[in-house]
Parts: sequence; C-alpha cells; structure tokens
Amino acid sequence: MEEELETLDELLSQEDKPEESEPQKAKAPRERERERAPDLGMDGAPDLSEASDERAWYVVHCYSGYENKVKHNLQQRIETMGMQSQIFQAIVPTEEEIEVRDGKRRTVERRVFPGYILVQMTMNDDSWYVVRNTPGVTGFVGMGNKPTPLRPEEVAGILKRMEAEAPKVKVTFKPGQKVRIVDGPFNDFMGTVDEIDMDKAKVRVMVSFFGRETPIEMDFLQVEKM
Repeated sequence: MEEELETLDELLSQEDKPEESEPQKAKAPRERERERAPDLGMDGAPDLSEASDERAWYVVHCYSGYENKVKHNLQQRIETMGMQSQIFQAIVPTEEEIEVRDGKRRTVERRVFPGYILVQMTMNDDSWYVVRNTPGVTGFVGMGNKPTPLRPEEVAGILKRMEAEAPKVKVTFKPGQKVRIVDGPFNDFMGTVDEIDMDKAKVRVMVSFFGRETPIEMDFLQVEKM
C-alpha cells in the first residue's frame, strides 16, 4: 500500500480557497456549491452524479505535517454542515516505533503515509465538496479526476498496522555502516553491519577480536548507528 501511494502519477493540486461563513445546515453543500461555483472554481469537479451510495475509504492528499490539523478541520465541517450521514470517519494512519538514540530506547509515533489521511465516506457531489474544500486538502487520490476507493484488504492491512501490539523497531543503519553495540556482553564494541534480517529483527555485525573479524548476531535494539 505504501509503495502504491508513493508511486501515484498525479495528485490533485488545486489550491484551497478560504472558507466563507455559512449558516449551519441551512442549505445542502451542493446547493451552496452551485451558487458560488464561479468563486470556488468548481468547473474541474468530477461528475459524481452516478456515484455509488455505498460507503468506502478514500485517500486524501493534504499538506505534509498538517495531517492532524486537516483531520480536525474536516471533523468540524462534517458537524457544521450536517454531513454525519455521508462522511463517517477520518484517520491519520500511525504506528509506534522504538528507536535507539544515545544508547537510550524511546517509543515514538510515526505517520505511516506522510501527507495523507484516510476518509470513510459515501462518495457523491455533496460529500466530495465538503472534503475537497476542507482547508489543507489538496485533492483525492485516484485516476485522473475520479477518486478511487481503497480495496477492503488495503484498509484491513492499514488498520492492522495501527493496532499492532508490539511497536516496530526503527532501523537507522544499513549494510557497510559502522555501528556501536549498546547492550549485551559486547556493550561498547564497534563493528560493521554485514547483514540485516527484517523478518527476525536481527542484524549481523562484524566485530574485530584479536585482529580477526567475527560475526555476531544482535537484535536491532542492541546496536546504534555511529
């Protein structure tokens, strides 16, 4: 999934216009859109008149580093514009990582897809309008100008990563790099990374003993990049 997102050919890049004050739930979003189409530049909006009424997850591109802010903005618009029956959830996919720095372990939260949020919604003209015109949103991910829903197995994989009980270990080194052993009987020894086994979370380090290099297998958390 991550590779698919990174290799998308095109993302909608139309700049967002500042929101205007709107009476709460006074008019349907699409009605306001028709009235203000010249100002909002809605000529490029996709034709969703025959879109499915079934809810699905869509990938929304936003300004990197502002994912949580965009999520908050969208949630406010959903409530203000009475769209709870058409836009159901917005999430910023994250996972916990353990990293070693200065010999100390710490758990950090990392965004799985920087610059993207996931939105569960029924895709139609009104819901598209609300999401697309949320401050910070730059477009839906899809083919051309048509938002493409995620497949159920893709959503399941993302949610599984988010719900993983064991934090993922962040690997900051690569083969050929110098590392320092920070735990175990070889603490403070220096060596060179020979091989990394991501499945087993193990790294083989070549350490010099009495002028001879000896391979030692260590856990990721037992070594750190120099």
